[in-house]
Amino acid sequence: MEKNSVVKNIALKLLYIVIFILIWQAIVSIFHIKEFVLPSPFQVLGRLFIPEQAKQYHWILHISATLNVILSAFIVSIVLGILLAILICWSKLFSDIIMPIIVLFNSLPKIAFTPLFLIWFGYGFLPNLLIAFLVAFFPIVLNTCTGLMAVDDDLLDLVNYLGASKWQLFFKIRIPNSLPYIFAGIKISVTMCVMGTIVGEFVAAEKGLGYLLRDAQAFIDMPTMFCCLILLSVIGLSLFELVKFLEKKCMPWNNKEVIND
Repeated sequence: MEKNSVVKNIALKLLYIVIFILIWQAIVSIFHIKEFVLPSPFQVLGRLFIPEQAKQYHWILHISATLNVILSAFIVSIVLGILLAILICWSKLFSDIIMPIIVLFNSLPKIAFTPLFLIWFGYGFLPNLLIAFLVAFFPIVLNTCTGLMAVDDDLLDLVNYLGASKWQLFFKIRIPNSLPYIFAGIKISVTMCVMGTIVGEFVAAEKGLGYLLRDAQAFIDMPTMFCCLILLSVIGLSLFELVKFLEKKCMPWNNKEVIND
């Protein structure tokens, strides 16, 4: 039953995509819109799937470069964000020192760091990683801190009365209780990673979809620009769906989907 529901859901999404493409093509054809204003979907898809056109853009190279930065920044953000949140909630002294710094950096526009990273590290992987990390890190650490602290006081009193250690309190009460908050932060972070990576590639990259998007913009190559945007959307949606899948596996008790016979 669950399998049939998944198949129906995928089929429905594919139908929406087909309808969207047909409407897009109809608008371009009916109003005779020029390619440099709005290309047709077939012109856009041709850049990806017609071999003579696709080989000019080295899609695999640019996609893999962008994916490498996104996944690296995403993993680093999750690991460091959760560990730092645990340390903040573990020690009041550590919290008093670190939280003002987090609030300060979170309030700054992350794109302002791009020129600094470019001067310090030059073009390439590292500055892009740092920009994406700065954008994606804060939702995870702040949401995790909120979840770790959002424990019922009566439950804490009971656990303390039973003589539980601080380790047991964290790993059996606080961390399981914070899972919905952690995954909420991760969902925000994964989309922010895509955005941060593209911002970095606009400025400090020699390959990647952001670099290709900037290059296409300089030549008013609208089909290529739309290709890059579509690929970035696919990457973002795929990672978001992966996080949702892992959330269901880690928190089966929180699955609110109702399956009708």
